[in-house]
Amino acid sequence: MLRMRQQFMISQVSFLYPVKILVGPKQEQELESFPSGNSAASKPVNPGSLTILGLHLTILPFTKMSLFTDKKEVQRSATALGYIAHVVSLIASYLEVPLRYPLRLGGSHTYINDYAPSIEPTSDLSSNIALSTNTKPAEFPLFLEGQDATRAAYAVFLLNKDIEQLLNYIGVKSLGPRHVLANLKELLRTIQSPEYIDT
Repeated sequence: MLRMRQQFMISQVSFLYPVKILVGPKQEQELESFPSGNSAASKPVNPGSLTILGLHLTILPFTKMSLFTDKKEVQRSATALGYIAHVVSLIASYLEVPLRYPLRLGGSHTYINDYAPSIEPTSDLSSNIALSTNTKPAEFPLFLEGQDATRAAYAVFLLNKDIEQLLNYIGVKSLGPRHVLANLKELLRTIQSPEYIDT
């Protein structure tokens, strides 16, 4: 019964934040306008990129940021990352899985924390314990505006690690470190499948 409840709650999250394959704008419009018409069925559907609530997650601005980079594209990516972070946070709470890299949600200005100590270990065990309890987590932005591109790219990497943690929890392999939305789609698909209840 617990798994059925988890599945229901996560299906509601999937309904609020749909992760879909986006085909070209004209094709998508035709598919919606003519669900059973011949014009949409005769055209081969070319799978495009994945979107969350219709927004693409483009990592390009994180790696090649310049003065001439499209600011709206950067904002859309930050919004998409905020959506993904919210979905991950909700799924983790429903599955009762404490995330390795906790999130501080803030919409398009969300942060992710890394508690890994950046201090070199010493030989004294007692001082290591004291240092690890007093260390403050490093916070990384899941957006680029006014931030270092390297820190933002690392934040996306950590977010994918959280998704991988949830995938591992339900017994599914990750698709890799560069597939944030694909991993999220696989997580949602697996939890909503009948096999999730049976295992």
